[in-house]
Amino acid sequence: MSFPVAAGSAERCAGPAGAPAQARPALIAAVLGFFVITLDAVVVNVALPSIRADLGGSVAGLQWVIDAYTVLFAALLLTAGSLTDRTGARRTFGAGLAGFVLASVACGLSPTLAALVAARFVQGSAAAVMTPSSMAMIRQAFPEPVTRGRALAMWAMGGAVASSSGPVLGGVLDAIDWRWIFFVNVPVGALALLLLTRVSRSSRRPAPVDAVGQVTGVLAMGGLTYGAIEAGTAGLTAPRVLGAFAIAVAALTLFVVTERRVAHPMTPPGLFRSPTVVIIVATGFAFMVCYFGLPFVFSLWFQEVRGLSALATGVAFLPMMLIGAALTPFSARLAERFGHKVLIVAGLLSMTAGSIVLSLLPASTPLWALSALMMLVGLGGPLVSPPAATVLLDAVTARDTGTASGVFNTSRQVGGALAVAVFGALLADPATFQQGVRTSLLLAAAVAATTAIAALRLRIVRTTLTDT
Repeated sequence: MSFPVAAGSAERCAGPAGAPAQARPALIAAVLGFFVITLDAVVVNVALPSIRADLGGSVAGLQWVIDAYTVLFAALLLTAGSLTDRTGARRTFGAGLAGFVLASVACGLSPTLAALVAARFVQGSAAAVMTPSSMAMIRQAFPEPVTRGRALAMWAMGGAVASSSGPVLGGVLDAIDWRWIFFVNVPVGALALLLLTRVSRSSRRPAPVDAVGQVTGVLAMGGLTYGAIEAGTAGLTAPRVLGAFAIAVAALTLFVVTERRVAHPMTPPGLFRSPTVVIIVATGFAFMVCYFGLPFVFSLWFQEVRGLSALATGVAFLPMMLIGAALTPFSARLAERFGHKVLIVAGLLSMTAGSIVLSLLPASTPLWALSALMMLVGLGGPLVSPPAATVLLDAVTARDTGTASGVFNTSRQVGGALAVAVFGALLADPATFQQGVRTSLLLAAAVAATTAIAALRLRIVRTTLTDT
């Protein structure tokens, strides 16, 4: 793919119709930021053999090249959301983006596997800071609901393009040198930072730091994510997995108690008094259970049962990913015509139907048919994700945008991590592998269907930047 070569030309060719010209740099910077965040979550996988050949290390060490990014990303999202509201979206996004670029350089220059893992920890932390602040920056740059919805569709497009092109782009860069999968972030990040200088200052909500909430939130999400990751290899009953989950439960309990009692909580309890916010947070969770869980299940099934190579497996997923990338630019227009609730419910039902049908197919089903049916799950990308983000930002005031975005993205990360943990446990026994595939898909369908029913109760609320 290509990127704009100058800030001025980028501004002239981007931005939803009717958007103020000064808002376009904010949108382009947010899109580029979300692109590199998503890209670095998926692009590394194809380069692991080259990394091992160059730096050495065990399989477990290579796994942490991926997991280091995921754990810190999930653990710090709540904190990043709170930080965004307190210090301002533009400032927070700029700090996260600068840290991401520097961490990418450190990844590319890493002399050892340990150094690479350490740099990936920093990269994941920076990605967590960027994600809610990018959504908040769009919320503040586009105060009108219609143009905001279109802007969020473009923001989601950055992630859709990255997820669909990541494996291919990673393969091309790896053929040159695996270090380029990290160095490619530098020009993209530099362009986004340049655009950020043309973005207006964001509003802030000065308040004392909720230290206990920050610590317990990080421990809860970090413990849950680490436990879910380790459960995939060690099993759900492994001591370190049970210990991580125990820490997560204890920390989450203390977090909830603290947030109800402190004067300035990092996650105001009032946020969850809105049924719309609760349903959208649940939607983010259900979306990732299906959208992240199905590729996990079928990646193993394609290779273990059908004997496909890693490359052939990736090709089998292309229709599912490409339909999301192709339709995401039109999601805002569809939502304006049919309504956000209709799209969200339709997307969740499409994911439900796809998961159920795939669970019932025999192992001898042609690959082309499986790839085509997985597109039903892929439709959830454009139908659920951008409309859900729009409904969330429309339902909260400007001062809570960062916090709400952090909660929403945390629910997505938790959904993906738990899907891998539970589905991995169901697929662990070779003797019951095929039944485990069916059970995993039916569980994903049940989660999506339940959330679709709840989404029927969504109340669409339109707010503007001046709301408090």
